[in-house]
Amino acid sequence: MPIIRILLLPFAVLYKWITDFRNHLYDIGSRKSIEFDRFVIGVGNLTVGGTGKTPFVELLIRELMDKYHLAVLSRGYKRKTRGFRLASNHDDANSLGDEPFQYFTKFGRKIKVAVGEERALAIPELIFQDEKISVIILDDAYQHRAVKPHMNILLADYHRPFYQDHVLPAGLLRESRKHADRADVVVVTKCPNELSHEEIDDIKNHVIRYTKTKASVYFSGIKYLKPQRLFGNQSFSEDVLLFSGIANASLLEEYVDKNFNLLGHKKYPDHYSFTKKDLTELIGSFEEINSQSKCLLTTEKDMVRLISMKDEAGFLQDYPVFYLPIELYFLENGDFFTKYLTESVVMGLKDMELN
Repeated sequence: MPIIRILLLPFAVLYKWITDFRNHLYDIGSRKSIEFDRFVIGVGNLTVGGTGKTPFVELLIRELMDKYHLAVLSRGYKRKTRGFRLASNHDDANSLGDEPFQYFTKFGRKIKVAVGEERALAIPELIFQDEKISVIILDDAYQHRAVKPHMNILLADYHRPFYQDHVLPAGLLRESRKHADRADVVVVTKCPNELSHEEIDDIKNHVIRYTKTKASVYFSGIKYLKPQRLFGNQSFSEDVLLFSGIANASLLEEYVDKNFNLLGHKKYPDHYSFTKKDLTELIGSFEEINSQSKCLLTTEKDMVRLISMKDEAGFLQDYPVFYLPIELYFLENGDFFTKYLTESVVMGLKDMELN
């Protein structure tokens, strides 16, 4: 363990005690978890930073949106509004947050998207707005115990296994490893496609030490799709200047470097709100590149922030700016996950009707 983490261990012990005590209060009923008469799916992680949560939520949306009246509820991280807000055509990343706005941009005609810091208060408001809603996905809600989900899905980054990590600030865990026992399903994300059966079994054995005996473990990877035009009318060029504001850009950079001619990578913090100065400096770097044909390439999450900037990003219309859509896929047993998800929702809704 690096010396800085050793020095931070006393603070990590205090943080662990605080989060363990909070969870204990919920476990013994001193703090109440509300269970709603809609099928609620909680999605989240133990680890700070990107675990592929957004593409996983999108996978759930695609699986469920044609079968049920579906809603996605997020807290709306880094939005400039407060309280409950049901997404509409008047919203953007500033009013919703980048991830909810991405869901609304891609699926808003088929599902409801809403934001609210207090999910226990936002769910009744969401149902009041549309009483036909039968399934609600809670985005980034593993630590939000005021609502009791009917299915709790824990995402774990293959490159940062929670079972080898420590709580903040000595590590990256939001709470102790043992609280993985609340998960009904664990999905290991960002796995390499060539993951061996031996390694899969080894990871499963580590994971189930901390989970319920009935918890299923699945393995998924990230698939990058064909670059899509955001600004400009030029064709895509293999010579790309990459820019991104995501938690962990190493896989993105690796993919771009392998599949295109990577001219450079401008990195910004996760959920970064670009300024006109940032974009002006970016264009300056782009124009300095000595290449006949070149383009700017960014992520899908950064794309929704850029289209929300309107006036500040207007000058980008003259430049070839593209973004990389991504999708999550299962390495194996994806059909089993779909079957488990479908049967759980069907049985859950049926039980609610009987009660």
